[in-house]
Amino acid sequence: MNRLTVTRKLHIHSGGRGPRSVRPGPTPVRPTGRTPRIARLMALAIHLEEMVVRGRIEDYATVARLGQVSRARVTQIVNLALLAPDIQEEILFLPKTRRNRDALTAGALQPLAREHSWRRQRVMWARLKARLPAAVLAAGDDGEVPA
Repeated sequence: MNRLTVTRKLHIHSGGRGPRSVRPGPTPVRPTGRTPRIARLMALAIHLEEMVVRGRIEDYATVARLGQVSRARVTQIVNLALLAPDIQEEILFLPKTRRNRDALTAGALQPLAREHSWRRQRVMWARLKARLPAAVLAAGDDGEVPA
């Protein structure tokens, strides 16, 4: 059996209270690059912690079982929620990665997460950022990493 693929650009517009309509036209432009993995893991850590605190999930062992990952991996991820709030915010809003691997990894942040003092975490964070390539933390006017 031969397969045929038809490609067509569509723009779905919801005009206020009326029904949704499909109009031919240009597709909205997607930003180039991808959200850094560490930013996605940071968001996941915050979400998992909230679910456990609110009682939606019994404990982190349940998270590991449901996510089909080891308890150790869940611990590594959830430990990111122990970072100082300003560090978490910086991680969440890292500029998109346009090419190559992400320079900042969860493993690099584990020593910071083990530190109980947010003041000392901030000192460690500043040292870690100083070792990273400038493009990792510097966003352009459009929030993108310069090419």
